Amino acid sequence: MRKKTVVITSLFQAEKKEVFEKLKSLKTLQYIAAPYARFTSIHNDQSIEWKEGSSFSFRLYLFGIIPFGIHTINVLSFSEDSGLSTSEHNKHVPIWNHRIYLESVDQKTTRYTDEVEIGAGWKTPFVALWAKAFYNHRQRKWQKLLSHVDG
Repeated sequence: MRKKTVVITSLFQAEKKEVFEKLKSLKTLQYIAAPYARFTSIHNDQSIEWKEGSSFSFRLYLFGIIPFGIHTINVLSFSEDSGLSTSEHNKHVPIWNHRIYLESVDQKTTRYTDEVEIGAGWKTPFVALWAKAFYNHRQRKWQKLLSHVDG
């Protein structure tokens, strides 16, 4: 299957530990993804925290309203040192391998990188184009989230 990789990097004015703590929460994903995507737990569990070896399934809605089926996220690794690595899929995009890298630049700055490998057959270039816009949007939302002391 033809694959494409999208990489987006930003500098966040926050300590790596603060970024990692927020990364643990499903609420963070829901906030940074909106309005490009909406994830709703199929078990209506909002207390999900990402951890290595866990697997979660969500109803995925594009732009918050267009049903896109069940999206499964398998967490391969998750730590402050290594960041996040997931193997994800849904019926439209069978390969969505996502990595988040966190790197301390200094005490108050973190380099944050989203890297996603996409495999969706003939749809791959279109999905990659959407993913590029989506991850740019997510990183802008991260900036906004981190600019609020109370998050």
